[in-house]
Amino acid sequence: QVQLVESGGGLRQPGDSVKLSCEASGLRVANYHMAWFRQTRGKEPEFVALINRSSYASYSDSVPRGRFTISRANMKNAVYLQIDKLEPQDTAVYYCAATTTAGPKARPDVYGYWGQGTQVIVSS
Repeated sequence: QVQLVESGGGLRQPGDSVKLSCEASGLRVANYHMAWFRQTRGKEPEFVALINRSSYASYSDSVPRGRFTISRANMKNAVYLQIDKLEPQDTAVYYCAATTTAGPKARPDVYGYWGQGTQVIVSS
């Protein structure tokens, strides 16, 4: 049984940093394209970043370059998303997702496995 478990969210102040974790079981993250999406109420999940099986990282054009960093720790079977200089508009539920297909990375339906999400609230 595949499980993706996100953690690390919570209440942060503008300007803070947060590192979200996604721990996998039932699959090896090294063998999957791993992505982070975020979702706010009433909206579709928004693609944030992906790290592919070759460890190449790519980011959505909608996230500021340099504030988001995706990484992977194969030995821990985990994927991470570091967000620096948090802004109130970063407030969302952040989801980890996994796929073996090379489809359009921003499409949620490409990903067969999803975690339950971790909430990040950025507020002063």
